[in-house]
Amino acid sequence: MLIRLLKAERLKLRRSPVWLAFLLMPVLPAILGTLNYLGNIEILSSEWYSLWTQHTLFTDYFFLPIMLGIYCSYIMHQEHLNHNWNKLFSMPVGRANIFLAKLISASGMVLLSEAWIGALFLISGYVLGMSDPPLGSLAIWCLFGTLGGVVMAAIQLTLSMFIKSFALPVGIAFAGGLSGLVFLSKHLGHVWPYSLMAYGMNSNSPQELIKSGYAQFVIICMVYIALFTIFGSVVASRKEMG
Repeated sequence: MLIRLLKAERLKLRRSPVWLAFLLMPVLPAILGTLNYLGNIEILSSEWYSLWTQHTLFTDYFFLPIMLGIYCSYIMHQEHLNHNWNKLFSMPVGRANIFLAKLISASGMVLLSEAWIGALFLISGYVLGMSDPPLGSLAIWCLFGTLGGVVMAAIQLTLSMFIKSFALPVGIAFAGGLSGLVFLSKHLGHVWPYSLMAYGMNSNSPQELIKSGYAQFVIICMVYIALFTIFGSVVASRKEMG
């Protein structure tokens, strides 16, 4: 049953313009981060690690939250239009699975985005003449960033289920990204849901892999994901047709 919903989500997105956002938006912070690195190269002496801080400075707090906000708002906004909730609820699937299918779809987009961000980081480093990239660390940053991104996606999907406006959830995602920067500066990035993506990507201190430990980070993310998935599924199961 869940597979049918996932196929339906894929069909909806096949010709969607939202793919352009995921393809093009990470390019801009990569360019800005590279230029910022070049402009401060006299004080940024750790090459790959310094370049990562500049890339993620723009990506984690501005572009990725906006991208996730756009994607989650889009896939929920489609159901708010033309009584599409009725069509979904008429399918022979459990209503709770509707939210789960959308979260899985959003999680796939987060993973693809992290892979693309990692590729752009490597391309930038090679263009700058760097060698021996920290591939193992990069894989950890992107995988943990994906996990933190799924937390944000679960929140945004829940908000977009309640809010019929397309733009308002995107604005909330942007504000959430900025709040993540504040909480990270207060050393609370490991508990605030909108900080977890940047925290997982070690955007501030890439040479120190998650001080709190991998297990604690994963547990916190999984708890948030479980809570919002359960909440979103309950809301979907009780949502009125219309």
